[in-house]
Amino acid sequence: MTDLMTALALVLVIEGLLYALAPDGMKEMAAIALETPAGYLRLAGLVAMTVGVGIVWVIRG
Repeated sequence: MTDLMTALALVLVIEGLLYALAPDGMKEMAAIALETPAGYLRLAGLVAMTVGVGIVWVIRG
């Protein structure tokens, strides 16, 4: 459970850092996401999730 909470905290740190350093870029990315078809976003999310799980699997191997 501690590992899960640490991972979630790290996600929040990274996301917060992006918004703090490049708020205009994040607004542009949100605008682009609104125009992108849902199927493409879903596929990109599944690919990112799969890569993330693969990285964790290799690290914790």
